[in-house]
Amino acid sequence: MAKLSLSFLLYVFVLFSSVSLSLQEVEEDSGGDINWWCETTPHPQQCKYFLSRGTHRVPCHRKDFRMLILQVALEKAQEAQACTNGLKEKCRSKRKKAVWLDCDKLVNDTILQLNQTLIGLKHNQSSDFDAQTWLSASLTNLETCFSGSRDFNLTNFVSPIKSHNLTEMISNGLAINQFFVKQKLESNDQNEDFPSWVTSHDRKLLQTPSLRTKANLVVNQARGSKFRTIQSALKYAAGINRRNKRYIIYIRRGVYRENIEVGNNLNNIMFLGDGAKYTIITGSRSVGGGFTTYSSATVGVDGIGFIARGITFRNTAGPAKSQAVALRSSSDLSVFYACSFEGYQDTLFVLAQRQFYKFCYIYGTIDFIFGNAAVVFQNCMILARRPLKGQANIITAQGRGDPFQNTGISIHNCRVIPAPDLRPVMGSVKTYLGRPWQEYSRTVYMKTFLDSHINPQGWSSWDNTDFAFKTLVYGEYACFGPGSSTRRRVKWPGYKVITSKSVASQYTVERLIAGRSWLPATGIPFSPGL
Repeated sequence: MAKLSLSFLLYVFVLFSSVSLSLQEVEEDSGGDINWWCETTPHPQQCKYFLSRGTHRVPCHRKDFRMLILQVALEKAQEAQACTNGLKEKCRSKRKKAVWLDCDKLVNDTILQLNQTLIGLKHNQSSDFDAQTWLSASLTNLETCFSGSRDFNLTNFVSPIKSHNLTEMISNGLAINQFFVKQKLESNDQNEDFPSWVTSHDRKLLQTPSLRTKANLVVNQARGSKFRTIQSALKYAAGINRRNKRYIIYIRRGVYRENIEVGNNLNNIMFLGDGAKYTIITGSRSVGGGFTTYSSATVGVDGIGFIARGITFRNTAGPAKSQAVALRSSSDLSVFYACSFEGYQDTLFVLAQRQFYKFCYIYGTIDFIFGNAAVVFQNCMILARRPLKGQANIITAQGRGDPFQNTGISIHNCRVIPAPDLRPVMGSVKTYLGRPWQEYSRTVYMKTFLDSHINPQGWSSWDNTDFAFKTLVYGEYACFGPGSSTRRRVKWPGYKVITSKSVASQYTVERLIAGRSWLPATGIPFSPGL
């Protein structure tokens, strides 16, 4: 996994402070010309340039300004898409093609999310919190495209995509929308609406003991079975009219050697296995083997409302092949229950949007839980494995790159322990809770058991630099166990020992992923608060 380019931390800190102040001070019904409105954003020059061109009318209210910014962002995304299409003919190597395939898909996903945001806000079909989630994801998509180019030293190849200032316009949209999110939080009214995919039928269905008998189709490796591969079952599901209803694919015990994509045309899919010991999906793609981090995933999930239960997701590339993802998810409102994720570097790519993991096992070495989703792990086992000689283990690498993204990793009521292969060499391998992949990296451990393999410093720098020390948000709340002492923890400005319940509650299921509004319908048990 490659780190994005550094910016001047002092400049960013001052900019963040001034933008926050501007958004607080502007009155809801006040107005001015385009220049006046743009001065309230993090990137005023790009805002002024694009909004002063064409026939854009001067907004009267902040909601008008938000819609105008998002419309321009969508226009820039469409230009970026055309630019990406033009790069296809320049793919004269396998690596360029791999980078282009990622970027083409990710830019298209950004257009879908911007469209979803605009339509949802225009017709009052989604909340401001939803909009902040989708805007955060659209920005993360672009960062992932650029990050993939760095895997192969091809940053110049994708630089034309950056020329449209799309990231700056989405960042402006995030800053403006944050005002409305904050208003809703202060009124304690942010979780009032259930997403459109939630139905009472889902809850009843998933709580039924004989869930396997309710499956829509069965994947079985036995000779003569109609669906012997998981991807063939997904292809069938994509070709029928499901009317967006929950579709259960029961995957019988076996080792499935497949690389699987659950596309954004496949919402409300459920993978039901025979248990993590028995239903295993495995692959071996890696950056060392010629894939980007993004495309190395054994299973990639984009469709909204994905649920997996009783399945192992595995990548067997090994510690010498660098980044090798077992599961990549950007599925909004997704749940993984009683699953296992096995790999070494970059095992679990929690790419974007709202995700929840319950009673899961996660194995790895370097940055093995990483990405920029808003994600809560609850009652999970997190196991550091034995890395290559001279390497350290780092559990998390959270990728929040914008201060207004509502993303972060929350590890709640879990157990962080050494895997069996690490135990004999624990004394010679340092294991850290996390490091900052991006400038506003945000990770907290709450009420979690930390075993003795955790280094007393707790957290690691990025490549021995002071990158993000002032802007990251790292915390520990009421953790316990031999590795939980905070006496010798890092002294970075962004790290805090959390003692306040009100501060810790920001990282709960209820607050970080708005879980009260959608998790009940899945039938999966969860704790909404601390």
